Amino acid sequence: MKKALLVGESWTTHMIHQKGFDSFTTTEYVEGGQEYVAALRNGGWEVTHLPAHAIETSFPAEPGTLGGYDLVVISDVGANTFLLSKAVFNTSASERNRLELIRDYVLGGGGLLMVGGYLSFSGIDAKAAYAHSPIADLLPVRVLEVDDRAEHPEGATIKVLSPEHPALGPVGDSWPDLLGYNRTEPKGDAELLAEVNGDPLVAVTAAGEGRTGVFTSDMSPHWAPPPFMEWTGYAPMWRALSTWVAGV
Repeated sequence: MKKALLVGESWTTHMIHQKGFDSFTTTEYVEGGQEYVAALRNGGWEVTHLPAHAIETSFPAEPGTLGGYDLVVISDVGANTFLLSKAVFNTSASERNRLELIRDYVLGGGGLLMVGGYLSFSGIDAKAAYAHSPIADLLPVRVLEVDDRAEHPEGATIKVLSPEHPALGPVGDSWPDLLGYNRTEPKGDAELLAEVNGDPLVAVTAAGEGRTGVFTSDMSPHWAPPPFMEWTGYAPMWRALSTWVAGV
């Protein structure tokens, strides 16, 4: 059975409610990406979801431990979460660089897919900070060093450049609009399969013995609106892209 590790796609929202003189707070924890997980599982994949807050304690921290997965998916969680554990940040301890472990996993034959969001690629206020990370050179696009969000509430049009490519599956070239994405720049040695408003949306490439791919918008709301989530091509596209990047 094909195995994928989805990393990220979770967040905690802490809200202050002000009502005249008085205020109170509420906190909500949310896990996203469930539609992507369902798409893969319905295609015969075994998917493990590692939420952002669990990366420090549960992400494989030894060389070779990612080898049990055919695909690692990073979605909406920044580089700092991999790099700054409590031990490093609070006590200046030295430990393995988890992004270097991912790099070595890919070069050794693994698959890496980065999916867009406010903390993917460069991200909001450039806080995702993958441009100079150990995995940056492996990606089929160049990560910017500024806030890379492109917000399009009016809808951003997708142009499929290679509808017959196996990484896109049998979904054709008519895709619903998106509401935003992370701006990146294509690399000359990569395959650019789809654009959104003229920027890369889907791109893939080989990296050492492995493969990498990107989908520069969300796998779920808010950049992926209801028409995209309900599109009949949603699940087949994600299964095809994940399978191609995994090389299985």
